Amino acid sequence: MSGSAASDADVRESQRDAGLIRTLGPWTVAAGAISMIVGAGIFAVPAALAASVGPYAPLAFLTCGFAVGAVAICFAEGCSRLPTSGGIYGLVEATCGPLAAFVVGSLLWVGCVLACGGVAAALADVVCSALPPSARASVHAAVIIGVVGGIALINITGVSRGARLVGATTTLKLLPLVIFVVAGAGAAVHGSTLPQTVPPGAQDFGRALILAVFAFIGMETPLCASGEVRQPNRTIPRALAIAVLSTTALYIAIQIVAQGILGPALATSKAPLADAMGRIHPALRALMLAGTALSMFGYLGSDILGSPRQLFALARDGLMPGALGRLHPRSHAPHIAILCYATLAIMLGLTGSFAELAVLSTLAIAPLYIGGCAAAWMLARRGVAMAGPPLGFPLLGTAAVIGIGGMSALIALASRREIIGLVTLAALSALAFLFQAPRRSRQAATEAGPLSGRPE
Repeated sequence: MSGSAASDADVRESQRDAGLIRTLGPWTVAAGAISMIVGAGIFAVPAALAASVGPYAPLAFLTCGFAVGAVAICFAEGCSRLPTSGGIYGLVEATCGPLAAFVVGSLLWVGCVLACGGVAAALADVVCSALPPSARASVHAAVIIGVVGGIALINITGVSRGARLVGATTTLKLLPLVIFVVAGAGAAVHGSTLPQTVPPGAQDFGRALILAVFAFIGMETPLCASGEVRQPNRTIPRALAIAVLSTTALYIAIQIVAQGILGPALATSKAPLADAMGRIHPALRALMLAGTALSMFGYLGSDILGSPRQLFALARDGLMPGALGRLHPRSHAPHIAILCYATLAIMLGLTGSFAELAVLSTLAIAPLYIGGCAAAWMLARRGVAMAGPPLGFPLLGTAAVIGIGGMSALIALASRREIIGLVTLAALSALAFLFQAPRRSRQAATEAGPLSGRPE
């Protein structure tokens, strides 16, 4: 990378991250990624996979783990070279320019807020399932507002408190899943199995891959706080490796145990993990239901820690209202971005359902993964290294091809209506960027220096 280009990129990063405090370590980032990946999906996806591909479901998890692992390698490489607020958005901005970055950044925060609203609605559904029908409507709304609003207020008090909440909930939410695997292993060996069938067709296996990828997405969200990670060139690669390897192994084990215990009944189960534990002991079924609610809460904590930083980064780059780029005078947290993001999530949770919001979220994230893989490869080719020696993965090109190819195939497997919706969202983002161009030009002409005019 030329000296001029490196200097320009360094200035942009300084503008975007000015005032932030780098305090997040490897476990915190890994916990955030694990908490996002192990969300609500794994409590329902095993049944859908069994219905689509029968006993071949663990292979779907393995295939998706391989593809998402390739994406994680690219993310680790890119963020070790250019760790900045917005995560993948910052990588795309540095390599492909502000237009592509704005589209990617818009897809990221829209996808995340859709998922956040959907999970908040699902959490309220779980809580209300134990209540009489007459009380469900008011409690449903109270849970969404109280949980999302409460987590947002914690994060406004500082990134460290938000990170501690994520760390605590990650440990607690993983415990029921570990118990599921350990307690169910013996029963799975001696229990029923899914009937042997002919190998699934391409369409069935393709749908299974989409379902499995939904259970894997989420690692991009904690990377939005890369401007607050200490020693990012070492911390981020370690955190992503821990997150992807551990979740892949956990998912495959969960699917095998669930298939072994429930057999053909797995394909029609509404709560597969809870039903499987119910075959062993009623108390274990109650534990899995509690684990479902806790997992959703942990997902919301991780999302609200990371995703509002995307709005913050866009605002710091002059691509969204400047108020979103302000920091709280005491906690140095992007408090307005957090409040706006939480408000949008609450509105979506009150008006939408988990299923419809989750599907839209998954498709919105796929182009982001494609852009992140390409950006990481370009940064490596240019020799960018703004945080010390980067990861330097020797097969980065191969990982980028696998990641881009896998995510492109995922989009192709979606329905025509879903693809049209995704293209429309990207086009509207591009138009919004072009519409702002005259205003940005006037603002740039009046700035006295590279750091002036930015919100403090």
